[in-house]
Amino acid sequence: MMHPLLRLIATQPQLLLDHAEAYADLLAEEIGHASSAWKLRTLLYAVALCCVVVATVLAGVALMLWAVVPFSEMHAPWALVVAPLLPIAGAICCLLIAHKETNQGFSNLRKQVKADMGMLREVSAS
Repeated sequence: MMHPLLRLIATQPQLLLDHAEAYADLLAEEIGHASSAWKLRTLLYAVALCCVVVATVLAGVALMLWAVVPFSEMHAPWALVVAPLLPIAGAICCLLIAHKETNQGFSNLRKQVKADMGMLREVSAS
């Protein structure tokens, strides 16, 4: 007795080729989604790094101003604290968005392979 998959390959090879082509299309789509998610995450990390550098520079300038200018002559001492906090807030937002953007990579491809394997097991069992 011949296995149903071998009989299908022998009698209708075009169906198998169509199925392989659909797998290739699905794989190309999944790679596109994964690469765009990777690019977005990389961009967010780069922006966060730039924000941290800007915050460090502003904190250093604020520290030097605080050391040089007497406190009684400062018009807005709160600005020395607020200026570095704004880019730090931006960096935190970028990091949170980057961590939230976790992509279930190749989940559609995994589902399709599981469905096909289940169908093959079902055909083999009967």
